[in-house]
Amino acid sequence: MIPLLMFLVVCLALMLGYPVAFTLGGVALIFAGLGVALGGFDPSLLNALPNRLYGIMENQTLLAVPLFVLMGVILEKSRVAENLLDTMGRLFGRFPGGLGISVTLVGMLMAASTGIVGATVVTMGLLALPTMIRRGYDPALATGSIAATGTLGQIIPPSIALVLLGDVLSNAYQQAQLNMGIFNADTVSVGDLFVGALVPGLLMVLLYMAYIITRALINPALAPAIRDSEQQQGSLLLDCLRGLVPPLLLIVAVLGSILAGLATPTEAAAVGAVGATLLAAWQRQLTGPNLWEIMLSTTKVTCMVFAILIGATLFSLVFRGFGGEEMIHRVFEAMPGGVFSAMLLVMVVIFLLGFILDFIEITFVVVPIVGPVLLAMGIDPVWFGVMIAVNLQTSFLTPPFGFALFYLRGVTPDSIPTLTIYRGVAPFILIQIVTLSLIAIWPSLATWLPDIVYPS
Repeated sequence: MIPLLMFLVVCLALMLGYPVAFTLGGVALIFAGLGVALGGFDPSLLNALPNRLYGIMENQTLLAVPLFVLMGVILEKSRVAENLLDTMGRLFGRFPGGLGISVTLVGMLMAASTGIVGATVVTMGLLALPTMIRRGYDPALATGSIAATGTLGQIIPPSIALVLLGDVLSNAYQQAQLNMGIFNADTVSVGDLFVGALVPGLLMVLLYMAYIITRALINPALAPAIRDSEQQQGSLLLDCLRGLVPPLLLIVAVLGSILAGLATPTEAAAVGAVGATLLAAWQRQLTGPNLWEIMLSTTKVTCMVFAILIGATLFSLVFRGFGGEEMIHRVFEAMPGGVFSAMLLVMVVIFLLGFILDFIEITFVVVPIVGPVLLAMGIDPVWFGVMIAVNLQTSFLTPPFGFALFYLRGVTPDSIPTLTIYRGVAPFILIQIVTLSLIAIWPSLATWLPDIVYPS
């Protein structure tokens, strides 16, 4: 039971507010020390740590992390979201629910660009919420749509969450095959996960928009159209080209190069970083102070990711040294219902952990522990990764502990009660659960496109 105790101690320490990276590494070293003192842990297992850390340093896939972070921060700081929202609002605002549709589309583009839930929710909350309230939108519908679109960064590629998840799943899949005695192992890449998440992500966006349009048609007072006299004057077509085409071209270049097989995700991330820099320079946003903030923010996020990865590597090494993987394998095999019950249990645990842990911690701590066991039971790695991403997206939106709700509450006026935000996100949570159920029933929603793009 020591592996289970390790996991519980980590969760308790994180709930007390200790830094994630140092908590993971510190708890692992404490348990390893106690295990050595009591004769229950082989200290020679720690000799593998330097090689694992060197493997992290030379991992070409993880090089995409700082590049995608840089791309997202540049787009966030260069007023791209503000220009997009203004353009889309003028384009769709004349229709009932049009501003909500604009928020959903802009949130999707920003979620794909930044890949971090908090950044998208805060940005859209500051830019869109005052406008929606001023235009007469129902506060519940406005806050719900903003919070929901902010969580799309978990599933819409290119996303940092998918980059990290794809790398971890790749290692877990190889380990699962080695445990099964398959030495000529198949591989799964970040590109596979990007392509697999594309259809479920777009399906969710369409369901969001369908819900907003339905509510607006049933009761136009909830999401009124912007009157023509309120529309800003000027050439709409020209403004659309200026505001919409550049970021769309950037995202298409990044995703298109991956889908066409012209670039790896790391190379596509470099294209995205360069493109975002050129876009910000074209819009005259690369000032000295702005550039300093971009570099500082990128460095902080990148250091946080890799510090957590190092701590999680040490934790998983000690966890396996105490027989944690064998314990999980025995538990899953003893469960009635086989693979279905094991997968359901993992999904429930990940959903609950999403209340207290960020996607980075869950990806680096939980997936390496349960991934090899589940994948050895015959689960498709791409389907598994998409299920985790949608599950975490739902967790981050669910009251009372969803991260997206905390971020939105921080930028929402006191005149809008917290219960109103909860009431607004409820239908979107249901949409996400429906999407998760559809993926579970029809795994081809996640596996069909990768089989076409990357035929074996």
